[in-house]
Amino acid sequence: MARRTPSLRFQPSGGSRAQAVPVGKKQRLTIERQAGDGRGIAFEAGRTWFVSGALAGEQVEARVLSARSQTVEARVEHIIAASSERRTPPCAHAERCGGCNLQHMTHADQLALKQRTLAEQLSRLGNLEPDEWMAPLVGPELAYRRRARIAVRWDAKARHLHVGFRAEASQDIVAIEHCPVLVQPLQPVLQALPALLRRLSKPQALGHVELFSGTAVALLLRHTAALGEGDLALLREFCAAHQAQLWLQGEGEPQADGDVPGLGFALPRWNLELAYRPGDFVQVNAAVNEAMVAQALDWLSVQPGERVLDLFCGLGNFALPLAREGAQVVAVEGVDAMVERAATNAVRQGLEQVRFFRADLARPLDEAIWARGGFDAILLDPPRDGAFEVVRGISALAARRLVYVSCNPTTLARDAAELVRQGYGLRRAGILDMFAQTAHVEAMALFEKL
Repeated sequence: MARRTPSLRFQPSGGSRAQAVPVGKKQRLTIERQAGDGRGIAFEAGRTWFVSGALAGEQVEARVLSARSQTVEARVEHIIAASSERRTPPCAHAERCGGCNLQHMTHADQLALKQRTLAEQLSRLGNLEPDEWMAPLVGPELAYRRRARIAVRWDAKARHLHVGFRAEASQDIVAIEHCPVLVQPLQPVLQALPALLRRLSKPQALGHVELFSGTAVALLLRHTAALGEGDLALLREFCAAHQAQLWLQGEGEPQADGDVPGLGFALPRWNLELAYRPGDFVQVNAAVNEAMVAQALDWLSVQPGERVLDLFCGLGNFALPLAREGAQVVAVEGVDAMVERAATNAVRQGLEQVRFFRADLARPLDEAIWARGGFDAILLDPPRDGAFEVVRGISALAARRLVYVSCNPTTLARDAAELVRQGYGLRRAGILDMFAQTAHVEAMALFEKL
């Protein structure tokens, strides 16, 4: 939901209550501008309308998805007068699938929108602007996604298994045989998957399917009841035909079906291969991920022997390249299993100068034993909630340089303002186009002690 800003016009208080807008109603609208999440903004009958699939300057007919007293969420049904900036979406399912909401915009316009969103959040929430705006880090705008979750739902009344991606603002599942943003190795698996799942004896016991392409292709099936031998045989036959590993998840963690070769992803620039298990966090865009790591290391300018703190380290995506370049790395993560796998990754690569710790990073760091002694540089890659509790006491760690990698410009702006209060200056910032065709904004910022 887009944030309210002083420039938006909302229904004034007092007077008679506006008549409710029913879900499904069609409304003709003139789109005045673009929201940060890519939706068009229109004003009609005293309400602010956020319209998915619409561009500034267009006249559209939109269908209501949901409505509150002053705001309406809608989706374009028909373009009456199109913007000259509109393009034909590369995916035939773009009008229904909820995955890629910017396909009607050129890639250049998508990047401009994301850059504007980051700048507006830094300015509005932190009154900040970096000394230098960096060019966006980009990769292919299609065929980049190496991980995907496929939705599955059994319709008992129709006795039909729905397989595909979720529709926007709905629990409906859109059947998709080809997804342009998936990497090529996953395309034949996606195309053949629905027929396989409909052959299983207990379709009502299927949860979701996760596909991953890295050093190998893997298929994870989540199930809520035990699978029979016949179903297992079908799954094994399917995975063998597609040269994919089979992973199963009932209760507990995902488990490989039998002995499988190592599964992971590579960082070729540093001659690294990180082990991965389905369910672990991994960046979905391999090309932008490698460019992101390289830029972070360049901005930190770490010299051999310097102490670097990597917070929210995951599987070692930043920590291991830092260690490969000679840094003494302390890496911290909140999930025990991820810490164990990251430590194993380091040992396998012969990087024993990395020390891994588990900690609750929603709490201050002042009592952490591993934080003693200070650091030359710090890297943070937190989840969407940001790292406010961490940055509140960051100056005590005495680092001169800090790189913050963010998947949420709102929490980045909040935390950046706190870092400035801690005595840091915002030197550089820029977006990372990790999720082309979507409004999701990833960003990187460099702070230096004043």
